[in-house]
Amino acid sequence: MKLPAAFGRICCLCALTTALAACAAQPPAEVAAQPGPTPTPTATLPRFDKRAYVEIATTKGRVVVELDGTNAPITVGNFLDLVNRRFYDGLTFHRVEPGFVVQGGDPLGNGTGGFIDPKTRKERTIPLEIRPTVGGKPGDILYSKTYQEAGLSPSGQPPVLSHRRGVIAMARSSYPDSASSQFYITLADTSPLDGGYAVFGKVIQGMEVVDRIAIGDKMTSLRVISAPPVAPSAPSSTP
Repeated sequence: MKLPAAFGRICCLCALTTALAACAAQPPAEVAAQPGPTPTPTATLPRFDKRAYVEIATTKGRVVVELDGTNAPITVGNFLDLVNRRFYDGLTFHRVEPGFVVQGGDPLGNGTGGFIDPKTRKERTIPLEIRPTVGGKPGDILYSKTYQEAGLSPSGQPPVLSHRRGVIAMARSSYPDSASSQFYITLADTSPLDGGYAVFGKVIQGMEVVDRIAIGDKMTSLRVISAPPVAPSAPSSTP
């Protein structure tokens, strides 16, 4: 239900790679008409409207991401809540598309799972959350609609958080409010995804680790850190 199907359609339209271009495209009307889970009321969802840092320890090394709660408060709040629950610890990266994305966060490991809230015993989903620029400045956050559905242009009103190499964003199905726990990190600039998926942060340390991740590699642990540690300075050449 998550990113693979939706990504396949977008990549087919945009021809990002030869392999992905073989996927079948679907028109916007069909995508919009597809049934999906009822979104959880936003008032009950975790929110975080500041900057935060999360360390992702993997079997290939350590990655630090900076999360932007100012421009994606519900998306960041949901992610931090799952990190604090230790939900991600031990999960795998189940999808790797070289030059495109690495994806993980599925408890089932096959791209169809999400976070089951122990209180409701249902999958918790969050609304699509994208802040466009208006007149060169951050506008109001757009919820539950893609740019296409809202009649916006990524070139005319680019998202404040765009799909550059090394960003972290939420995976979802074709239904805008279906993101739950799966996330992806981009391996290259992927601007065709702008306006369709919720970017909520970026890698600030360990991008070389992300580049080495293969299908089946694990996230051994995720934890919130107060700030990224400063890289050690180069040894002085002075005796």
